[in-house]
Amino acid sequence: MNTLLRMVSNRFIRLVGNLVKVVSYPFHFLMHDLRFTIPEFSKAKLKSKNASAIPKVIWQTNYSSRCTLPIYVNYLFNRLMSLDYDYRYVSTESRELYMKEYASSDAYYAYYAYLKLNDGAAQADLWRMVNLYNNGGVYMDIDATLVWPISLILKEKYDALYIKYKKNDAEFTNFFLATTAKNTHYKSVINKIVFNINGYKGLKKKGVYNTTGPAVLNEILDGQEVHSLRRGYVCIQGAFTNEYFQYLDKPRGKWTHKHEDDVVKC
Repeated sequence: MNTLLRMVSNRFIRLVGNLVKVVSYPFHFLMHDLRFTIPEFSKAKLKSKNASAIPKVIWQTNYSSRCTLPIYVNYLFNRLMSLDYDYRYVSTESRELYMKEYASSDAYYAYYAYLKLNDGAAQADLWRMVNLYNNGGVYMDIDATLVWPISLILKEKYDALYIKYKKNDAEFTNFFLATTAKNTHYKSVINKIVFNINGYKGLKKKGVYNTTGPAVLNEILDGQEVHSLRRGYVCIQGAFTNEYFQYLDKPRGKWTHKHEDDVVKC
C-alpha cells in the first residue's frame, strides 16, 4: 500500500510540476528580470517523531540562490516534504571556503583538487561528498524533488540510503544522497575523485560524469551491500523545472555542455 501511495504521489507531483513549467514560460517572458531567493538557512518547522541515525538536515547548492519561479516552487515543495528537517543552501563562494577549511589536510587534499575543476557541477560533486562525509545529512540537486516525506523514507536502521537511477536498477545516482558522517564509502569516493582530477590527462573516460560524478560512486559501491531504493519511491529530477529555467541566467551552463578537455585545469 505504501509503495502504491508513493507512486501515486510521484505521478501527481509530475502533473503539478508540468503545470508549473507551462505557467512559468509566460510568467518569465512578462517578468523577465524577476527572481526569487532561496534562503541560506531554514530551521525545521516541526519536531520530528521519527528517529533517524542520519542527521536531519538537507543540503543544496547551485551557481546562484537567485532563481526562477519553477526552482523556487520546487524548493518550497521540498520544504513541505521536510518540515522536521533543517535546510541549508551553500553558495559557490561558500563551497570553496568550506573546502579550504575542512578539506586541505593530509587526509586527502581534496581542496587542491577542487581548485583544478573548471565546472560548477564537478565542484559540487566533490563538495557534496566532503560535506556529507564530515557532517552527514541529505544532499539533493537543486532540481530534485522528494516524492514522499523524507522522515518517512529514512528509517532508523539506515546509516545511508542510495537511490537507483536506471530502469534496470543497475546504477546508483548522486543527485540524492543520505548518510551519517564518516561513511567509509564516501571517503573512498573522495579519494577516487581526487585521484581522477590529479591524473585527468591519463583517464580513459573523462568528463564530469566519469571524473567526479555518478560513475565514481558506482565504481566504489560495486559489489557492496547498501540500503537502496528506486528513485520513483524517493526523489525524482525535473518534475518542476528543466534546463531552461535552471540556467536562465547562465545559458549553456549545464555540465553536459562542458567539453571534456575543459573540465580540469591541467
